[in-house]
Amino acid sequence: MASHDQYSYRGSMEQGNVFQRFTNSFKRIDLEDDGIDTSEMTELEKSIYATANHPLARRLKTRHLFWIAFGGVIGSGLFVGSGFSLSQAGPAGFLIGYIVIGYAMLCVVLSLSEIATQFAVSGSFVSLFSRMIHPSWSFTLGILYSLSWLISFPSELIACSMTIKYWNSSVNPCVWVAVFYVFIFTVNLFGVRGYGDIEMGISIIKILAVIGFIILGICIICGVGDQGYIGGQYWHNPGAFNHGFKGVCASFISAAFTFGGTELVALAAAETANPRHSLPKATKQVFWRITIFYFLTAIVIGCLVPYTNEQLINGTGITASPFVIAVSNGGIKVVPHIMNAVVLLAIVSVANSSVYGCSRTLASLSAQGLLPWFDYIDKEGRPIVAIMFTNVIGLLGFLAAYEDEDRVFTWFFSICSLSSFFIWGSICFTHVRFRMALRAQGRGVEEVAFVSPLGLFGSISGIIILFLVICAEIWTSIWPIGESADVVTFWQNCLSLPLMLVMWFLFNLYKKSFYPFFIPLEEIDLDTGRRDVDVELLKQEIADEKLELQSKPFYYKIYKFFC
Repeated sequence: MASHDQYSYRGSMEQGNVFQRFTNSFKRIDLEDDGIDTSEMTELEKSIYATANHPLARRLKTRHLFWIAFGGVIGSGLFVGSGFSLSQAGPAGFLIGYIVIGYAMLCVVLSLSEIATQFAVSGSFVSLFSRMIHPSWSFTLGILYSLSWLISFPSELIACSMTIKYWNSSVNPCVWVAVFYVFIFTVNLFGVRGYGDIEMGISIIKILAVIGFIILGICIICGVGDQGYIGGQYWHNPGAFNHGFKGVCASFISAAFTFGGTELVALAAAETANPRHSLPKATKQVFWRITIFYFLTAIVIGCLVPYTNEQLINGTGITASPFVIAVSNGGIKVVPHIMNAVVLLAIVSVANSSVYGCSRTLASLSAQGLLPWFDYIDKEGRPIVAIMFTNVIGLLGFLAAYEDEDRVFTWFFSICSLSSFFIWGSICFTHVRFRMALRAQGRGVEEVAFVSPLGLFGSISGIIILFLVICAEIWTSIWPIGESADVVTFWQNCLSLPLMLVMWFLFNLYKKSFYPFFIPLEEIDLDTGRRDVDVELLKQEIADEKLELQSKPFYYKIYKFFC
């Protein structure tokens, strides 16, 4: 089987001037013939083989994955969108929403880390849906996942222009859309290394900003500032909950938007030099990110801003951010400008991730034979056709000049409204199927490179929680808070549900693959695409690592469990 060392990334090695080398880098990569005859393979076997040998450049380092996991998707959902959740649910309901979704995401990421470390293939969980469950799942959820990033890209560009309005509202927003569009476009031409470097730099800034806010918030709660000692008074007046249980359910969708993209670190596994060591370390940081950045932030915000605050309810953009409201109420005037700059960087980060997430998912679907055109990989290891397509759709960002752009993007996002919950639940289900396939084929976890600390319990509990969250979202969509049943609100929040069913049905109808509903456990491929091809050597390495860990003191074992 051809290794990536054999792939000819000649774009930077060819002779000629800079312009010639640059233009030649966009030519399709030349692959070495590995002597494998695929003519007798089934469609599924070809799909597995193609994703395992997709020639994406493996240039991400452990430090890139660490920062992508630790702070890569901290965006406007935390800095601005959390205000809406607080106003709907109150401080206690807001915190409960974060705890529930946070635990579900921890289950998802640890489960995903186990299977993505074992099979570092193009598209990660999207392609593993085909291998472990059924190709129809990969097609349906892969399309919706790529659509969610595809729609996010132009909306984040618009958000960039709206954020700058805080400082200067005289310039046409399309000017700023153009500036950030060119920047994101250029970054992605540098390939996965460009994406990783930008995410690492911005993540450090965002993490410092959140930690700084938590420290400042605690100081304000304790009496530093114009308001004097605050303590937990807003938990008593106006109260800990708003709209009762329905308010808590309404906070789930906001929390999901805030946590969205956490799974992106596993998508990068195929472009990582050593996923067995770097991916588990990176995904374990999710625990700390959830604990520090979301739970502590939710507690601090709930103590600093009452859910009845007018800016929280009626404000727009950065003025509706509970971060800005909190420090402004504390009499600190310069911090809102600093927070606005951090929000702008966070939005740029999400826009950058949007191009990466969409292009890699489209490339994986095409490699599986589920979509045409997007399997083109150039000599620099970039899925250049998928990147260009994503950037073309990004031109929708110029709708910033259109008065009703909010309504347009509301309906765009309705296409993938519930899809994140289904994708996360399917990741947990894929992990369950992986473990079941190991058992059915007489194999065990001793040959698994990284074993999820939560095991099957984590995956099953994650599935149950996400199913209940979907039910809660459908309920609050049919009967919105403070309103009677509304058809428009329901379809804006739940359009993805019938769309998924239609896509799944049409795919199976076209492929005539309704039966079997799942791939038989005995037929699941547990070997193709593994980086550690010598299973016995891997088992010995894992056994040696466990033996070494047993000799360490208990505090080191605790450290290794969480880090």
